[in-house]
Amino acid sequence: MESDQVHAGGASAVAPGYRRVAIGSVSPRIEQRGECWYMEAREPLGRYPERFTDRLASGALAHPDRLLVVRRDGAGAWQGVTYAQMHEHARAIGEALLQRGLSAKRPLVILSGNSIEHLQLALGAMWAGIPYAPVSPAYSLISSDFGKLRHILDLLTPGLVFADDIDAYASALDAVLPAGVERVSAAPGSAPDVTSFAAFLDTAPRGIDAAHAGVNGDTIAKFLFTSGSTRLPKAVPTTNRMLCANQQMLLETFPQFGIEPPVLVDWLPWNHTFGGSHNVGIALYNGGTLYIDDGKPVAGKFDETLRNLRDIAPTIYFNVPKGWEELTVALETDAALRERFFSRVKMYFFGGAGLSKAAWERLERVTLQYCGERIRIMAGLGMTETAPSCLFTTGPYSGAGYIGLPAPGCQTKVAPVDGKLEVRFRGPNVMRGYWRTDPEHAHDVFDEEGYYRTGDAVRFVDPARPEVGLAFDGRIAEDFKLGSGTFVSVGPMRARIVSEGAPYVQDAVITGLNRDDVGAMIFPRLDMCRGLAGLGSEATAQEVLNAPLVREFFSGLLVRLNESATGSATFIARLRLLVQPPSLDRGEITDKGSINQRAVLQHREELVEALYADDGDDTGVIRARRGAFSR
Repeated sequence: MESDQVHAGGASAVAPGYRRVAIGSVSPRIEQRGECWYMEAREPLGRYPERFTDRLASGALAHPDRLLVVRRDGAGAWQGVTYAQMHEHARAIGEALLQRGLSAKRPLVILSGNSIEHLQLALGAMWAGIPYAPVSPAYSLISSDFGKLRHILDLLTPGLVFADDIDAYASALDAVLPAGVERVSAAPGSAPDVTSFAAFLDTAPRGIDAAHAGVNGDTIAKFLFTSGSTRLPKAVPTTNRMLCANQQMLLETFPQFGIEPPVLVDWLPWNHTFGGSHNVGIALYNGGTLYIDDGKPVAGKFDETLRNLRDIAPTIYFNVPKGWEELTVALETDAALRERFFSRVKMYFFGGAGLSKAAWERLERVTLQYCGERIRIMAGLGMTETAPSCLFTTGPYSGAGYIGLPAPGCQTKVAPVDGKLEVRFRGPNVMRGYWRTDPEHAHDVFDEEGYYRTGDAVRFVDPARPEVGLAFDGRIAEDFKLGSGTFVSVGPMRARIVSEGAPYVQDAVITGLNRDDVGAMIFPRLDMCRGLAGLGSEATAQEVLNAPLVREFFSGLLVRLNESATGSATFIARLRLLVQPPSLDRGEITDKGSINQRAVLQHREELVEALYADDGDDTGVIRARRGAFSR
């Protein structure tokens, strides 16, 4: 399963001095029955449309000339599609897909990333009642064995495959796509056997309106794949009801969307639920506009994001923690960026991982200094299987790991599992089961009351006052016992290493199963470590990590981490800096950057053994001072 965990930072109650924004408040109904807690908003979920495309139809009538989606063309100029144009395009494309006999058993597969054509195809498929599946481009362009792509196409049995530039995907498709499956491309000059996307736009509508009338809440809108962080990706049939119900939950949580049509400048990939269901949905459901950002918070690509933000002022801004860190640095030095960005932004929102306390405070500081007001930083908990949002930080606190209270309409259950509390969900936004999986395994996905079992652990922020809400407490399956029988809680420890190790730590994997003490394998941010070491691009990764200043930082990090240790389960006895980055092909990392602890430990077993070797000769290991902790 995939969890898009979004965590807050800081440690105080929400303070005054914020820019005016309409955010809903939840009055939770909480009941304890046996060992389980049940939580839900007292406020009922309002009515929502039956079909996701109903918002496209109503938008085409209410504001036909308003831009729905915009992207820079090859010359750098913004080019967009209005609501009225998109309505027309969806009907034409839907007709073309119907004529090809596509269906849930032969869906449309989209291999390339965010683009205007991608959204046109997606809405056309939904208009016709044909599911589409956006697939991570990394499975075709970065993977060397195409294992995940082969698994996905075997599971879906697609009737048509699209990519903006199909030639870039030819090697992957030639290796895994059955012969006879139609290929479609938006790029000119493709091979003769490739269909031009322009032909879809030129299709005359005939039977599309009758097909559209048959679409209902149970119709599958799209298949979204989990990240495969624990095993091969699973297909989540995301229905129209799931999408519409969740967008209504979002609107009632953030009434601001209904007051001011949202303007988004967003890069988050549409093959993931955060970008593709949450953010695209917010724009369409509320009559807003989405500017596609072709930047990304990685080396060499973030300048494009800054260029776009100098042009377009968002009303709400979404990003992952790394993106927020990069943007904060830019805001400190770029006056033109500050003037545009702060001109109308009402909320910040982050997901995918936890924002460190240092990054949180730096963002608030630069906002207050140059904006003159504080901007609400929002968070919550969502996942692919729940389309995606369930919890939001609309409660009274803003603290590290705080994920808040249930959105209206989302029934939440907190149940004890292996010494922790697992959060589970039930409601109209929750899937009914994975696509083409053994129904006998349903009890592993849902409990006896029909709640979806997330595998995410939570805790009450204040056990004496459960109405304050929940905090994230890691993944249940990642936790393990030391040889002494003491449980190690992996999630909070990893989060603390990343936070305390900023900006030099990308992620960490915790070791120690059946051993005497806890260790950590660190994936460093090599570019930041290179700068710390004062070495040029010609230096190898090993030379960078062996540099005295880098070793000194990580030795100091180990000391800081252990200052608050309360027992063997929280004391890190040793750590190793990993030279090789996590591998997508081996399942060590998902394409959105989530680390698979189990896969890393499995594929790097020799390094784990060396980490615990008694001879102490391994120069790649940094050890805590002997005798520093002996409880």
